Amino acid sequence: MTFTGTAELMSSKHNSVLVETSGLTKRFGSFTALSDCSMRINRGEVHGLLGPNGAGKTTLLRLLMGFLKPTSGKAVIDGLDCYYQSVKVHRRVAYVPGDTRLFRQMRGRDVLRFFAEVRGVSDVTHSLNLADRLKLDTRLRVAYMSTGMRQKLVLAVTMSAQANLMILDEPTANLDPNVRSEVIQMILKAREAGQTVLFSSHVLSEIEETCDKVAIVRAGKLVHTQIMSDLRRQHCIRARLNGPLDSLPETLQKDVTTCRVDNDRLLVETPSELSRILGWLASLPIDEVTVEPIGLRAVYDRYRGARTGDVATVHREHSAKPAG
Repeated sequence: MTFTGTAELMSSKHNSVLVETSGLTKRFGSFTALSDCSMRINRGEVHGLLGPNGAGKTTLLRLLMGFLKPTSGKAVIDGLDCYYQSVKVHRRVAYVPGDTRLFRQMRGRDVLRFFAEVRGVSDVTHSLNLADRLKLDTRLRVAYMSTGMRQKLVLAVTMSAQANLMILDEPTANLDPNVRSEVIQMILKAREAGQTVLFSSHVLSEIEETCDKVAIVRAGKLVHTQIMSDLRRQHCIRARLNGPLDSLPETLQKDVTTCRVDNDRLLVETPSELSRILGWLASLPIDEVTVEPIGLRAVYDRYRGARTGDVATVHREHSAKPAG
């Protein structure tokens, strides 16, 4: 784990982009763990990473931390090369790895005090308050803590650091639902304070609740970046069709991405405000109407099910207009 002092938080805000990768690639022998990854993360943004196990998420995070040397391409944080200037990068970053190691003979409160002193902070009140919010007994030695308790401890250490950037590799793993909810609130509060957060998770609801953008990684490739504010405007309408369906009006061609009939069931998806198509829907011979947000699950499944070579096809199918 690496942590930063408060003084670094307000630095270099003239550039809105905090994290940038360009053609970032990492190979281990003949195996490509990450291929040609290019992405940008703006300051004050919560950016999620989604993908199955082995997709390349942890490799990407370790490249950003400078723990791995890129095979090709480049990663930059706050204008600093992540590998060649890693010491300076670490002063700006707080990191929770997926395989945390702590001092087993130290008590929880002593671990908090140790890392606070590393950051040059003499008062550990903030760290202790975070540990209390996570329902952690800091009197216990690390050796006697469960996996979940150790996860709480490292979160208290990391999230008490006033870092430009927090990189969290599955931070809610091994935590119960109540504590997961508390961690989400802490991430949202960090964003309010102007911090940037990059975190991976397998829990779609966590990503939907917290993230401004989501990067979907599969088979070592960044296959899609979803802006969550755009997704929240998209809806799926299902209904039973009681008569013939006329062609979609030309004025609504840009407001409907899917218009499909399967037997007597109508499916309509819209990427824009629902109000734009309500008049047309009201004119249709339909009943048993349900309306729901499309949600991140539909987007994730769309790209999760595609082979790496089919990514362009998925983009074309998703953006295709419905047939008249």
